[in-house]
Amino acid sequence: MLIKKEIPQGGIILEEKPFVYTLCSRFRTARCDFCFKNGELLKCSSCQYVYYCGRACQKEGWSVHKLECQYLKKIFPRILPDAARILARLIKILEKGGDRVKSYYTEKDYRLFKNLMSHYPNLKNDQSRMEHFSSLYGVLYEFFDEILPNSAELMGMYGRMCVNSFSICNQEFHSIGTGIYLAASVVDHSCQPNAVVTFEGTTLVMRALEKLPSLNWSKIFISYIDVMALKSERQAELEKTYYFLCQCPKCLEPEPIIEMTGAACPNLKCDNCIDSMNMAPGQTCQKCNEVITKEFIENFKEVIDITNMHLDNMKEKTLDLDVCNVCLNKHKGALYRYNVKHVKMLDLAFDSSIEFQKFDQATKHGLELIKSFYDYYGKIHPMTGLLHLKLGKLLNFQNDTKPAFEHLEKAKEILQITHGTGSSIFREHVIPLFQQFVMDSR
Repeated sequence: MLIKKEIPQGGIILEEKPFVYTLCSRFRTARCDFCFKNGELLKCSSCQYVYYCGRACQKEGWSVHKLECQYLKKIFPRILPDAARILARLIKILEKGGDRVKSYYTEKDYRLFKNLMSHYPNLKNDQSRMEHFSSLYGVLYEFFDEILPNSAELMGMYGRMCVNSFSICNQEFHSIGTGIYLAASVVDHSCQPNAVVTFEGTTLVMRALEKLPSLNWSKIFISYIDVMALKSERQAELEKTYYFLCQCPKCLEPEPIIEMTGAACPNLKCDNCIDSMNMAPGQTCQKCNEVITKEFIENFKEVIDITNMHLDNMKEKTLDLDVCNVCLNKHKGALYRYNVKHVKMLDLAFDSSIEFQKFDQATKHGLELIKSFYDYYGKIHPMTGLLHLKLGKLLNFQNDTKPAFEHLEKAKEILQITHGTGSSIFREHVIPLFQQFVMDSR
C-alpha cells in the first residue's frame, strides 16, 4: 500500500498495542504483568500467580487475566512455560471474539489474526517444532482440564505465534516478554533494515532509520534477528525460525569474512588479521612474518568452540562475568579483535561489568566495542546509541567530563531517531544527564 507522505528520519511509521502478550516468567514477581514496569507490586489475591504495579493495571489487565486466573490458581505454585501461557491466552481470546479484531496499518488496511502466516506445511516437517507443539499440547490439556481446539486449529495458532511473535524488550533491548502485533506483522525482514522497532511498555513503536519518500509497506524493512552474525548464521536462523532465506543487499553482497572470522597474529605485538578459513601450518603473517603453527590452529578452533558454547549458554541464563573474562583471556593471541565471536563476548563482558559495578573494566570494554558496533549495526541503530549512552554515564561517573559529554551527544543524536525524544529512555536518562552537565558547567 503506497501513501504519498514523506516520513522523516526518526518518524513514527506505526504504533500498536499487542493483540496478545505475556511477561517472561522469570520476571513474574519483579514486573507488572500488565504494563511490564518494575517496582513495588501487588499480587493477584485469587491466583497468587501474577503481580501488578497498582490497582489501575490490575483493573486494566483483568479483561485478559480473568480468562486464565482460575487455571493459574489450580496449578500454583507450578510455573506455566512462557509459550504455553501465550498460547493459552490466544485460545481464550479467539474464543471470545478475538478472531474479529482488526489492527490497522493504514486508514483502510488492516490485519486479522487469520491473516498471519501459520507455515503449517513447514511446521509439519519441522521435527523440533512438532516436538515442542506436542509438549505444549500436553501442558495445555492439563492446564485447562477441558476440550482444546482440534489439533489442526491449535497448530495453526501455534504456527502463527512462532513465526509472528515479537520479543518485547525494555529500552535497553533486553527481552522481558513476548507479544503478537497484527499490523506490525505486515513488515518484512532485512539484515540491512530501514526501520526499527522499540517498545514503550508493551506498546510497539516502529520508526524510520532513514528518510522514506512515502509509506510504502513493500519497501519498509525491520530486522527479525540480531544482525551481528555471519551471513551463514543469519540465514540459518531465519530459515530455522521463519522458514525463508534473506535476499537483502547485505546478504547478496560479499561480506568481510576474513575480519569477521579472523584469527589474531600469534605475535602479540602485531595487530594483523589472519584468514582463519585458509590457515595452514607453516604459513606466515603477511605483516610480521610470524609462523602459523599446527598448535596455534588447534588452539584457535578450541577457543571458537568454547566461546560458542558460552555464548549459547548465556542466551538462556544470566550473564556471568567470570566466564566472560575467562573467554576474553583465551581470545588474546587467538581471535582477531573484530572477530564476531570476540565482539559478542566483549559485549556481554561490557554489560556484565556494569552489572557487577566493575566500571573501569566496563569502560575499557565499551571503548573497544565502538568500531565493531558501527561496522555490524551501522551508525544509526539502537545498539550504537545505547553503547554511547552507557559510555557517557561511565565516563561521567569517573569524572572524565569531556569524552563523557561527547558520547552523550552521540547517544542523543542516535536515540532521538531510534527511540524518539518522548521515549522513557530519553526522558529518564538522556535529558537528565544533559541537564546535569549544564548545571556542572556553571
